Amino acid sequence: MKISMYNASVPVLVRMLTNLKAILGKAAAHAQAKKIEESVLLNARLYPDMFPLVRQVQIACDFARATPARLAGKEPLGLEENEKSFAELATRIDRSIDYVRSLPSGDIDGSEGREIIRPLRGQQKRFTGINYLEQFALPNFFFHVTTAYAILRHCGVEIGKNDFIGELD
Repeated sequence: MKISMYNASVPVLVRMLTNLKAILGKAAAHAQAKKIEESVLLNARLYPDMFPLVRQVQIACDFARATPARLAGKEPLGLEENEKSFAELATRIDRSIDYVRSLPSGDIDGSEGREIIRPLRGQQKRFTGINYLEQFALPNFFFHVTTAYAILRHCGVEIGKNDFIGELD
């Protein structure tokens, strides 16, 4: 059975953003229970040359919106990057999920061969839709979701693999 481009992208992105939102909810509760300023966690990073948590979440949301939009041949919805709380990050995730869900499957399916051009390391990189999804967009999306998870776990938030993966259908 062949999987559609829509099913290989939209449900995966929505599921992981939903899980990320739940993880951020646990982080907010952790901060409140331990009397930690939210900004401490939001600005935490795994290593000095890596982006902090807030930026990891923003980029994950950006990839989630951009991936199916570009597969559909559309310009993705842009959002300001000014979140300063877990609640504001949750709103960003909700807006991203709503946008991703608004893209019709018919616009995304059949995009395997669509040319997608993206800047990469200062040069224009040409992808087919399937290569963009499998080799660029999903790996980048998962990198930033995983890094956000790792930052919070490193900071002592009680989350585990089941929080990252979410409930199985």
